[in-house]
Amino acid sequence: MFPYKEALVTGASRGLGKAFANALLAQGVTVWGTSRDGQRLPVGVQPLSLDLSSPESLTACIAQLRENAPEIDLIINNAGGGVFCPFSIFPAESLDSQWQTLLAAPISLCREFYPLFARRCHGAIVNVTSLAGTFPIPCMSAYSAAKAGLGAFTRTLMLEAAGTGVAVIDLQPGDYATDFNASLNQPEHNASPWSKRVWQCCEEHVKNAPSAEHAARKLLRALQHQRSRVLITGSFFQATLGPLMARLLPEWAVRWYLRQYYT
Repeated sequence: MFPYKEALVTGASRGLGKAFANALLAQGVTVWGTSRDGQRLPVGVQPLSLDLSSPESLTACIAQLRENAPEIDLIINNAGGGVFCPFSIFPAESLDSQWQTLLAAPISLCREFYPLFARRCHGAIVNVTSLAGTFPIPCMSAYSAAKAGLGAFTRTLMLEAAGTGVAVIDLQPGDYATDFNASLNQPEHNASPWSKRVWQCCEEHVKNAPSAEHAARKLLRALQHQRSRVLITGSFFQATLGPLMARLLPEWAVRWYLRQYYT
């Protein structure tokens, strides 16, 4: 029997979030899903409107959950987005939006639910970070930095959650065959030959990546154990060989390889 009964999945209308929501529904879990467009949510998901870039929207969503879903025992902080642009011309206004969406908002949701789960001695928090926190993506400096920060926060929360009955998972996906790249904000002036080559590499990696359902299966298997952990998912190369290489090689060698990987 699946150990959790009611879940919140942010960004449940597409990509990994949609796959997570569908997998939980198949386990009989009541799923609350956030989206800017509720019509795209999977059938059976309880809709919530949420724009993570807006603190006011986040506050309103939390208030709605307090009123309508007091028994939630699992949250999956999945929603996000990125800006693809060299940092030398990175739009200043996009920095604040990236921090709010990818770092501040997930931490705020953890602040809301973690104390409740700890008092119950039961619950799980999944923060979807990224392998980009370990292996930064060129032209996605803010995204990589925010995901690294969320990963550090999540691993700190693991330490604090020890013995509380709350499982905390740092889910670090690599590339998956979703529409994530299509949703990236690309400023019109971002057109250098180098950034175009990086973009072509990113598109090629996604084209050959596993399906989102692969990540959902991995996550549900981890949740069954009700234990905190770092969960790296993706292709064999990204999820297994890459982290192994990072442990064995000096930092300069990893950095050299990343330059080759994206050009």
